[in-house]
Amino acid sequence: MQMVPKHIKRSFLLTCLFVVCTSIGYAQLEPQYTQYMYNIGSFNPAYVGSVEKADISALYRAQWIDIDGAPRTLRFGTNIPFSNGKNGMGFNVVSDQLGPTSQTFFDVAYSFQVNVSSDTYLSFGIDAGGGILDIDFTKGNFEDPDEPLLNNTVFNKFYPTVGAGMFLYAEDWYLGASVPNFLTGITKDEEIESFFNDRIQVNVIGGVVFELSDNLKFKPAFLASYFEGLPFRFDLSANFLINDIFTVGAGYRIDNAVSGLAGFQISSGLFLGYSYDYNTTSLGQYNSGSHEIILKFFLGEGGNRVKSDKSKNKKGKQIDTPRFF
Repeated sequence: MQMVPKHIKRSFLLTCLFVVCTSIGYAQLEPQYTQYMYNIGSFNPAYVGSVEKADISALYRAQWIDIDGAPRTLRFGTNIPFSNGKNGMGFNVVSDQLGPTSQTFFDVAYSFQVNVSSDTYLSFGIDAGGGILDIDFTKGNFEDPDEPLLNNTVFNKFYPTVGAGMFLYAEDWYLGASVPNFLTGITKDEEIESFFNDRIQVNVIGGVVFELSDNLKFKPAFLASYFEGLPFRFDLSANFLINDIFTVGAGYRIDNAVSGLAGFQISSGLFLGYSYDYNTTSLGQYNSGSHEIILKFFLGEGGNRVKSDKSKNKKGKQIDTPRFF
């Protein structure tokens, strides 16, 4: 059997990848994350005021290694709780690239929370911002006489976004729901609509912390995402926290990938997390998996680590179990 040259195979894979992604609506509002449990503020504005200390996150995801033009995601975000313990603000910038297309999202979030009980809180959040969709088919050979849009098309367009969410939580569990953008179907731009399928997206996330011993805690979590007109995307994960410093676990994205996760609390103000995905679909034979790394900086003494004297937090509650979410 004649071997297919590597560069031809890669070009073929990229073309197929792009066609598939554009056909289901490449411009989904929220990129895919494996370490979603450390990244909740990026897709749920109600989360931003629930943290005990302000934090800054930087995340990079390289998906489907060895496939030219495969997705690359860079996210920078902050969560800032106000001193009154009821309000918070957040800011996000996300760059998402796939082949000749790229999107840059940015938004500002605000949240307000109320006491449901003595140790349970319900937060409401809203965010507003926009996205910039950039298409440049001059970056590769995409010529197709039957698809004139693939012949040297270059454009750059802006569209607005408004999202909202809810986040119900206590010290050892949480449940949240969000919609990244309600402003669907308003672009009225033929160029954008050719590539931008702005369906409604709904995210539901949840998790719980079990204290197995003084030095070992277990946190299962999930993230379910629904895109209007498309199948559910469902992520499951299970992480162990050892000595409030080391995190190790595994994840499963149904009908898509299995993942390994690890984390290290470098200091009271700095956390490093890493994940690796192995693709379980037929695409897996053409790539070396996906890598994702996150850095979280916690501002102020103590960060997200729990003091051994079980000191009280800003709401006057005694911290027995780290939230580590």
